[in-house]
Amino acid sequence: MKKIPQRTCMGCNEKKDKQKLIRIVKNKDNEIHVDKTGKMEGRGAYICEDIKCLDKVIKSKRLEKVLDIHLSDEIYESVRGVIFGK
Repeated sequence: MKKIPQRTCMGCNEKKDKQKLIRIVKNKDNEIHVDKTGKMEGRGAYICEDIKCLDKVIKSKRLEKVLDIHLSDEIYESVRGVIFGK
């Protein structure tokens, strides 16, 4: 039986299956992307597919602290689009 990788959500701090989370990636060039495949190179952070977790991350600026970069509203809106686009 294959082990399913677990990651921690930045919003609710719960461990969940990697496939059920949204990955935000900062690459070598300090570009931020929403990684739908989970395979992009770079530093990754994970958020549940829940608007409450996203709101908590935006309010606390936790994602910016973890990735050590200022995030534009466009990044948050693209994550919001992934959540509502399910």
